[in-house]
Amino acid sequence: MIQQASVRLWLAIAILFVALPSAKAQQPTPTPRPGRSYSTEELPKTPPPAGPKGQSPVTFSNITAQTKINFKHQGSPTSVKYLLETMGGGVAIFDYDNDGRMDLFFTNGALLKDPMPKVAMPDKNDPSFWNRLYHQKADGTFEDVTDRAGLKGDAFSMGVAAGDYDNDGYVDLYVTGYGANHLYHNNGDGTFTDVTVKLGVGCNGWSTSAGWIDYDRDGRLDLFVARYLDWNFEKGAILCGDSRGTRAYCHPENFKGTTNVLYHQKPDGTFEDVSVKAGVSDPDGKALGVALADFDNDGWPDIFVANDSVRQSLYRNKGDGTFEDIGVSAGAGYDEDGKTFAGMGVDVGDYDNDGYPDVFITTLSYQTYALYHNNGDLSFTYATKASGVGQITLLNSGWGTHFIDADNDGLRDIFVAQSHVLDTIEKSTGYLKYKQTALLMRNAGKGFVDVSATAGPGFDLPIVARGAGFGDLNNDGQVDIVLGVLSSSPVILRNNGTKNHWLGIRLVGSKSNRDGIGARVVVTDTHDRRQIFDVSTAGSYLSSSDSRIIAGLGTATVKNIEVHWPSGLNQRLTPAEIDSYLTIYERDAKNGK
Repeated sequence: MIQQASVRLWLAIAILFVALPSAKAQQPTPTPRPGRSYSTEELPKTPPPAGPKGQSPVTFSNITAQTKINFKHQGSPTSVKYLLETMGGGVAIFDYDNDGRMDLFFTNGALLKDPMPKVAMPDKNDPSFWNRLYHQKADGTFEDVTDRAGLKGDAFSMGVAAGDYDNDGYVDLYVTGYGANHLYHNNGDGTFTDVTVKLGVGCNGWSTSAGWIDYDRDGRLDLFVARYLDWNFEKGAILCGDSRGTRAYCHPENFKGTTNVLYHQKPDGTFEDVSVKAGVSDPDGKALGVALADFDNDGWPDIFVANDSVRQSLYRNKGDGTFEDIGVSAGAGYDEDGKTFAGMGVDVGDYDNDGYPDVFITTLSYQTYALYHNNGDLSFTYATKASGVGQITLLNSGWGTHFIDADNDGLRDIFVAQSHVLDTIEKSTGYLKYKQTALLMRNAGKGFVDVSATAGPGFDLPIVARGAGFGDLNNDGQVDIVLGVLSSSPVILRNNGTKNHWLGIRLVGSKSNRDGIGARVVVTDTHDRRQIFDVSTAGSYLSSSDSRIIAGLGTATVKNIEVHWPSGLNQRLTPAEIDSYLTIYERDAKNGK
C-alpha cells in the first residue's frame, strides 16, 4: 500500500486551494475538504535495476489506423479531479452478428461539469460521449454501427461483459458505470434492446467490471457485478495533492467500500439479487476486476475479485448456492508481507500446466504485480519475486491484463496494459511515468522475462491504457489485443504469429449455457503436455474477451480433448486437424461424436 502523506501537507494544500479566487466556487457545489492522494515521499531517489529481459519470439503490429476505427474515449477531466475521470474505459471483443468475425465495443465517459453541482449527473447526450459498437467487415476494417444497434448508452460508462444470457444464439451485452448499468438484449438483426428494468439487473452506485457465470450450473447464465466505492460527486469533491502540493486524484482510502452484486437468473428469464444469501456482499470491498475459474477443480466455478487497497477476495463456490471468501486463508488476500495493494486488473490461467488455475493481479508502481501460484489444495503461494515478475514490474502501474500464449508454445505468457493513475506523477518523481508502454512477459518455463522491447512497434508507444480485450480478430489462431486508452483513441495490436501449431476451440452448449461459460477444457498434445482452460469472457479490467480457446501446441499435435460441461456431461474427442478452429457441441453420444 502506498504510504500516506503527512497531515501537514494536506492542510497546506487545503489552505492553498481555499485561498485561490475562482468564479466556479460560486456554483452550488460542496465545499472541498482535505484528503489523501498517492504519496511518493518514501520512494527512492533513483530507480532500481531493471528486471530480467529476453528476446520476444513473436511480434505485434499496431494496426489501429488500418482498422478505420475512429473512436476516442472521453474521460471528461475537470479541475476538481473526480476519481471517476481517471478510471475508464472498457473493451469487449465478441461476434454480435454470428458472421464468424470478431466485433468491438468500447465504453465511454460522459460530460462532467467543472465542478459538478450536487444534483447533477453525467451527460451522455453529445455523440462524442456515446459508447461505440464497431462491426468487422470482410476486409478486416470496422464500421461504426452504434446508432442502428441502439447502444449509445447513458450515464458514465465503465465496463462491459459479453454473454448469451438467454441462450438464443446471439451474444448480449451488460454495460456497467456510474449512475446506471444496462443489459442490452441482442435481437439477432443487428439491433439491441435495453431490458435492464424488465429483467431486474439495474445496479446503483459505481460499478466497474462484471462477469457472466452459471454459478449453480442450471444452464442459465447469472451475473456478477463488481462495485468500487461508496462515492458520489459530493463525496468526491476532496482536495487531494501530490508531494509538491499539486492537485491530484484522491486515494481510495478517502472513501468507504461497497458491496458487489450477484444476480441469479430465474427460469422465467428475470434476475434476482442473491448477493447476501450467496455470501458475496462484503461491504468493505473496493472491487475493480473480476475473474472466474474453478480453482479447486471440484466442478463449481469460483470468483476472484481484485480490490483496490484492501484485501483481495476469492469466493469459493460451495455448490449449494453459496460462496465463502477464502482469499486470506488461502494465502491470496495480501502480498507476502501481509500488506494490501491496489488490485486493479486480474486474470486467471494455469501458467505452469500443473492442472490448477493461477492468479495474476495488476497494481500500482512500487507494489509489484501479484502472481499467486495455485498449490492445488486451496492454498496459494505468492510467486511474484521467485518468478521474476516483481523485479520486472516494480516501476509499472497496470490495468487490463491476460494470461496469453503469445507465441503458441504451450506456455502462457502475461500481457499488461499500463499507465499510472495520476496524471501528475511526473511532477512528484523523476522516473515514474504517467504514460507507459505495454508489457509482455514471456513464460520461460522457470520464470518470466520482459520481452516488450522486441515485441514490435506497439510496445514502444507510451499511452494511458486502461481496459484490454483479447481475441483472435482475423481467425489466424493468434491472440490479438485491443487496448482502451483514457481520453484517447484505442490501440489495436495484431499478433504476427510464429510457426508453432495451435488448435482453436469454440463450445456450443445445449443443456449447459450456450456459450459454454464455466466449462473446463483439457487439451493433451502428442508431447503429453496437458493444458487446462476454463471458458470465460471475464477477466482483465472493465473488459470482455473472445470466448474461444486457443491452445498453443508448439511442434506437437493434439492427442485428445476433454470437455467437462457445467451440466455434468463429459466429452472426449480426438480432432483430425490442427491449426484450425473446432466447434464442439454438447451432446451425449458414444465416442464423443
